[in-house]
Amino acid sequence: MCADVCKREVSRIRAIVETYFWGLHHGDPAALKELFHPDCILKAPHQRRSMETWLADVGRRAAPSEIDHPWEYRIIWLEMMAEQAMVKVNCPLPHGRFTDYLGFLKEDNHWKIVNKMYAETSELYRASGIWSDSGV
Repeated sequence: MCADVCKREVSRIRAIVETYFWGLHHGDPAALKELFHPDCILKAPHQRRSMETWLADVGRRAAPSEIDHPWEYRIIWLEMMAEQAMVKVNCPLPHGRFTDYLGFLKEDNHWKIVNKMYAETSELYRASGIWSDSGV
C-alpha cells in the first residue's frame, strides 16, 4: 500500500517538475505560476526575488524554444518524506546553466513549490556530488 502511494506521489511531483521545465523552455509565466505557492521567494546567492518579479523576467526574455535552444533539463535527484519533497534539477538556459533546488509541500492534496534556490553552475561544481562532514 505505502509503496503504491509513494510511487503515485513521486509521479505527481515529477509531473510538476516536467511542467516547470516546459514553462521555462517555452517562456510561459502562466504555466509556471500554477506550480508555485503564492508566498514563494526565489533565492540565489546575493539575490532575492519575488515570484512575480521572476515570472515577469521569464516573460520578457527570449524563450529557449524560440531560439532552438536544446532541451537538456533533467531531474538530478528527488527525495520525498510524507508531505514534503526536495528536487534538484539541471536547467541549462541560454543565459546560463543553473542548478535549482525546488522545495515542495503537499497541502490540501496539492503539491506546490514553496521554495526555489538556484545558482549558475560553474565548471568547478558541475562534477560535484553529495558532500557530508559526518564522515559518511
